[in-house]
Amino acid sequence: MTSTRPAETGTVTALRRPPIRQATTVRSDREHTFDVFVSTIGQWWPLQPYSAGKERVRTVHVEPRVEGRVYERWDDGTECDWGHLLAWEPPARLVMTWNMTPAPTEVELTFTALGPALTRVAVEHRGWEALSDAQLGEDCARPGGYAGGAFVRGWEEILGRLTAAAEADAPDIA
Repeated sequence: MTSTRPAETGTVTALRRPPIRQATTVRSDREHTFDVFVSTIGQWWPLQPYSAGKERVRTVHVEPRVEGRVYERWDDGTECDWGHLLAWEPPARLVMTWNMTPAPTEVELTFTALGPALTRVAVEHRGWEALSDAQLGEDCARPGGYAGGAFVRGWEEILGRLTAAAEADAPDIA
């Protein structure tokens, strides 16, 4: 009898770790929503607990260009990089490395116009394959890490804060 099974090569393929996907709908036009994300991130982002410097953070900046930094600046002038922009397509999309995990991951945000004053903001946080099993379980800003759902809850909270900020000063669309 002839076997149809492929020959074993002795290599092991790691199981893929799915990205985190979250989205929110914002009652604001796409340009304004994108601008709020980029220009006022330090005002609405929940720095406690989602920053390296916590209470020491004074500002957060996004350098609006490919290879631009996303970083926080502390009260003593220290700067801590959150990541670098890999794609910059205002007001539709940005992609950045995410250095706030034990090994760098990647975050993509898309801003889709659903109407003149309605925008869907979606985040995909991917690249979890770069982390070991132990790192996936490590606490981040919230207990549980990736394995325990902390990043899912974190992105829900962050998108909620973005929604509130963008809607609070959304321009009237006639």
